[in-house]
Order: sequence, then structure tokens, then C-alpha cells
Amino acid sequence: MGKYDFDTITERHGTNSIKYDFAVKRGKPEGILPLWVADMDFPAPKEVIEALIKKAEHGIFGYSEPFDGYFDVLSAWTTSHFGWTPEPGSIVLTCGVVFAICCFIEALTAPGDAVLINPPVYYPFYEAIEDNERKLVCSDLVYSGGRYGLDFEDIERKIVENNVRLYILCNPHNPVGRVFSAEELKRLLTICEKHNVFVVSDEIHADFIYRGKLFNSVAALKTGRIGYAVCTSPSKTFNLAGLHNANIYIPDPFTREKFVNILNRKGYSQSNIVGIVACEAAYRYGGEWHEELLGYLEGNLSFLREFLEENIPRIKLVEPEGTYLVWLDCRGLGLSDNELNRLIVEEAGLWLDPGSIFGRSGEGFERVNIACPRSILRTALEKLRDTFGKGRYGQ
Repeated sequence: MGKYDFDTITERHGTNSIKYDFAVKRGKPEGILPLWVADMDFPAPKEVIEALIKKAEHGIFGYSEPFDGYFDVLSAWTTSHFGWTPEPGSIVLTCGVVFAICCFIEALTAPGDAVLINPPVYYPFYEAIEDNERKLVCSDLVYSGGRYGLDFEDIERKIVENNVRLYILCNPHNPVGRVFSAEELKRLLTICEKHNVFVVSDEIHADFIYRGKLFNSVAALKTGRIGYAVCTSPSKTFNLAGLHNANIYIPDPFTREKFVNILNRKGYSQSNIVGIVACEAAYRYGGEWHEELLGYLEGNLSFLREFLEENIPRIKLVEPEGTYLVWLDCRGLGLSDNELNRLIVEEAGLWLDPGSIFGRSGEGFERVNIACPRSILRTALEKLRDTFGKGRYGQ
């Protein structure tokens, strides 16, 4: 029995929760069980809550900036967990990672320039590129033997053919759960350096790495003169997404200046004070909580793996190396993508993320959020079993 309780269900209905309160507004039935959007059903560490209460009791929420202690604890976290230390003055605060990616697109490319991503991938990447009137270039991950990998030949060909200026890397990869090796990343960065492609690495899920796997940050590899930035946030790790706080590491001063100029053009200056307070408290005091959380998620993953093997063998787990988002291969059910998603919603009563929203190569897959009390996960899997279990589809 650990120090922290991840089994108790915290009521989230009536809390302005996108996950729990807006099903009908988003076209889903009332009462559907949500395991979709990437926030957790666990309260933040008590030290974070206490820090926020203390700030609220002070009662003044004026314009604010972080003290040096904020950057000290952030630096200590990246050093101890990932083996790299940000240089003083190299971190820029923003209201989120996707916002930062949009700023990089504006700062480093012009309308019509090409930006490359690796589908099936986090769907706001598509929107960030196309809504900013850039050319979307896709190099799909290769799925073989139950594992995804980068297609380096295709990546380099697409870069050359489209004169790609910016590469948005997702590592750990959402939704497929890959944590790219140092060798893979070095090869990728070598290609990008060769063709003068700037790499924005979304590493928001870096704190969720499963046993036996190792996370390699782009910032820790220090390969050549490649232009890069690393996007981090406490939002996934400590369940703080609604506080809109992200820390963007931009080592090159010239690039950092261009990025800040875009922030200024958008009228963005001081950060959200509650986000600053929560972020510092989380990185300062949340280490033990985070370690126990990882163990609990390992247990949820084992439970899901065994349940599928015993009850729904035609749904295959794509074994994740990182993130609390699990990618399920449902193609063995023999259903069209539309029918699969209809049955999940209407018969199983589950709100999952259809794989198709992550790109065409995601059709036939589903993304499931396992960062919830095990009783909720059990209920969801039982609903899947009752809909797709032995003797139902693909048997």
C-alpha cells in the first residue's frame, strides 16, 4: 500500500470538466463513460493544492512573473530526470505547448512553407499547421510487428521534395506510445541538420516512461548545430492542464528572440499566477507522488493487457513505452471505422478517441486514457467486452 490514494473516485461532474460535463454538447449521449481527453482523474499532489490555497487566501492576483526559484526547481527536475540542464535565461513561459508550437510556426516559417509531422499523431498539430496557412507534410510512422517506427528515407525525401522548414516531433509519441531511442533521434536530427530544418520537440509526456524504457530528450543529445526547441509542461505529469502553464526551452538566443517577438505581437506577456505557483510546487514537492503514480499506471496497463488477452483477443494492445494514453488495434474485429466507433459509443457507452482523428493511418485504432482509478478502467473494459467479446465480432 503506497502513501498516495489513486483508487478513490473523485466526482468530476459539475466541475466545468470538458471530459465529464460536455458530452451532449459534443454530440455524445448523456451518461457516456469518458476515457478520451488527456487529463487524469487523480487530484494533484496535496502540496500543489496547498500552495494554490495559500495564494488564493492572499487574495491578490495581479500581474506576476516567476522568481528565480521557479527556474531552479525546473532545472533540477530536468537534470535529475532527463540528464540535461537548461541554460539560464533559455526558458520562455507560455500558456501551453500547442500555443507555443503555433508561435514557432509563425516565427520560423512563412505562409505556404512546409511543416512535417509523423501521423498518426496528436491532432492539434494538423490544426496548428493548416490554420496558420502552412503546407502540411506527413511522413507516417511505420507499423510493423506491433511496434511503430520512423521511416527515415521517407522523412528525408519529404523534406527535400517539399523544402520543409520545420519539423514537429512528438516524443513520447501521442497516441502510439513510442519513446524514440537515442539512435533514432540522432539519425533524425542528422537529417534535419543536413537540410536546415528546425525541430520543435513536444516532450509533454516525458515523465510517463514505463519500466525498462529510457527517455531521450533532444536537448540531452547535443548533436551538431541543429536548431531545436523543447516544449515541456507540468500539465500532464501533475494533472494541471487547466492552469495553462508551459515551459519552452529555446537554447539559441536568436530563435528565442524571434519567438518572444511573436508572443509580443499576440499581446502575451505575464503568465498566469496560479500556473506559476502550481508548477513550482509540483516540481519542488511532487517527486514522490509522481513515482507512485507511475507504479499505479503500470498496474492499470497490466490489468488492461490481461483483460484484453482473456476477454477481447481480437483487440490488440500496441504496447506503450510511454504516456498514459493507450493505442488499441481494433482491426481484428473486421468492422469499418464508422461502425467500430458507432458501437463503442452507442452499445458500449464509451467515449474514446477514434484513431482516425490522428490521421488516416489511425483508422481501425482507438486511443484510451488509463489515468483513472482501476475501478473505472474495469467498468470501461467490461463494457468493451460485452460489446466486442468472444463470439461477437471477428470470431
